[in-house]
Amino acid sequence: MRHGSAIAALTTAALAASAVPALAQQPAATTPAPTTTAPAPPVEPAPAPEPKSAKLTIRADEDAFLVRSRVVVHGTMQPYVAGQKVVVRFYRGKKKLKAVEVTVKKDGKVGRFKLGYAARKTGALTIRASHRATAKQKTAVAKAVSVEILPRQVGPGSKGTAVRILQRQLAKRGYVVGQRGVFDARTARAVVAFRKLTGMARNANANAAVFDKLARGGGYFKVKFPKHGRHVEADISKQVLALIGSGGKVERIYPTSSGAPATPTILGSFRVYRKDPGTNAKGMVHSSYFIRGYAIHGYKDVPVYNASHGCLRVPIPDAMAIFNWVKLGTRVDTYR
Repeated sequence: MRHGSAIAALTTAALAASAVPALAQQPAATTPAPTTTAPAPPVEPAPAPEPKSAKLTIRADEDAFLVRSRVVVHGTMQPYVAGQKVVVRFYRGKKKLKAVEVTVKKDGKVGRFKLGYAARKTGALTIRASHRATAKQKTAVAKAVSVEILPRQVGPGSKGTAVRILQRQLAKRGYVVGQRGVFDARTARAVVAFRKLTGMARNANANAAVFDKLARGGGYFKVKFPKHGRHVEADISKQVLALIGSGGKVERIYPTSSGAPATPTILGSFRVYRKDPGTNAKGMVHSSYFIRGYAIHGYKDVPVYNASHGCLRVPIPDAMAIFNWVKLGTRVDTYR
């Protein structure tokens, strides 16, 4: 038993010894080293484009409109940028009446807009427009525009704002008006002259038709001889007389009554050669003669049609002012 045990023990030891090198020959297990990748640099966002500068302008169809009619406003924004809006405001004095936001629409390289406003009262109306800055377009403010809101009718004896507006519109064209805010005789004569020049019925009624013509820019005297310097023009067909300044600009317009068909006023270009102040035996007041016995003078009867003996009659209340304006040598042009 002892001999067998010893052999078994030796055998076991030999086997163990032979197993050790085999185990030693196996490589030790290793953990792979982690791999690292450098982070990508952050992507910078593209810079936002600079907002564009803007030029904003507005205008009205006319410089005057009838009360309760539509005041039409046109606007332009340069350059055009999609999606932009403009606020248009209407004022009477410092009081804001209404604000309207409109979208600018493309028209080529320009942006345009249009809107209307019905004014309910007479007087001056101021229109303003502005564009508030956006990411695409800078702030823009238009130059304010003023228009006149006219009444529909006034007549002799009327007073107040409506008459002042009428007088302001007539005086703007050169008609000689009277006391401010009073429809007096001089204002009535201005209306008659306006009606004559515009081909309307010859009376002193400032009705809706008169205000409509004023609103549409009518009633301006067209100077026929602007190169004649400071001179007088008498349009026989219209029966009006105009005093023209040295720059060819109309200074004053008066109603006149020229020669009747049987005694017509001589047509042509003449010079004042004599001036007689006061009233003569024929009832001629403050006479400025331009050819033979024909003169510009005041007279008690100045109808709306041609009725003189060839002279240019003017109302007596206007005679002195005309007499003082006309000088010796002043040219007088008479024509149809």
